[in-house]
Amino acid sequence: MQFKLIMAFVKPNITDDVISAMKKAGATGATIIPARGTGIHEAKSFFGLSIEDQTDIIVFLVEEHVVENMLEVIRLAGKFNEPGTGIAFVLPVDHIAGLESQMKKFKDQARDKYF
Repeated sequence: MQFKLIMAFVKPNITDDVISAMKKAGATGATIIPARGTGIHEAKSFFGLSIEDQTDIIVFLVEEHVVENMLEVIRLAGKFNEPGTGIAFVLPVDHIAGLESQMKKFKDQARDKYF
């Protein structure tokens, strides 16, 4: 089995919507990392202190054959068509350890896709 890592950077108020949509689409889990970010616009300031936008990084490990569908689920749930809502991208995964408990679900998803 080949896997990919999807990283989605979204505003915290969108995080739960993205995760719920991904679980409905078959994702077996997610890791959420709180972060701060800055974009092409100047950071706002309050009494001279810079205020950076809060961001959640949501990480999904998915099988290669579902990546395009899952990325579309993230795009729709995250409302990426609206400015400043988020970004997602996919990275290759060369080696994995610790997925033994989820392998049955991955195999069932692969079987359902092809049969």
